[in-house]
Amino acid sequence: GIIGLETEHGTLHIKLFPDCAPHTVAYILELLPMRHCAGCQFYRAESRGQSWDSEGNHIKNAGFGPPFALIQGTLEAQGTPFNKLPLEDCPILRRGSVALIGSGPEFFISLADHSEWKQEYTVFGSVLPEDMNVAEKIAALPTLPDVWNNVNVTVLEKPVPFLFRRINKNSQD
Repeated sequence: GIIGLETEHGTLHIKLFPDCAPHTVAYILELLPMRHCAGCQFYRAESRGQSWDSEGNHIKNAGFGPPFALIQGTLEAQGTPFNKLPLEDCPILRRGSVALIGSGPEFFISLADHSEWKQEYTVFGSVLPEDMNVAEKIAALPTLPDVWNNVNVTVLEKPVPFLFRRINKNSQD
């Protein structure tokens, strides 16, 4: 199926991968009836910088970040208990991949191919290519530098909340 993450910058349509991430997709489907999803937001944004081209391909001899070419957020709805999710065997991260960080509820959307990250993350879906401009728009918003566990990151000056919506598109599988 396809879900929509509605933001003030546009809607990100995400094709879910129930075959490789059944536990994560089941959790996402539990969140769908709570359309408001208080607490669901993007709070970190990192551009492709000089390391990846506009198609998400790594530029030869460039570093792998920072910036890390992603937008990060949380899928934890306030008032809903969150149970840790297992790492699920999914494809390598590509531009548009939507992946859990650890056992969740933190997640990110990749703005570039990240084969260097092997299969460290559960990829549970992919943003439809025509919606990647919305992710890029969020990545270009004003940020502030921060340091998390000795890693330089950039966080959004103003987090971007989102709502969930089930989309009735016919997917050609």
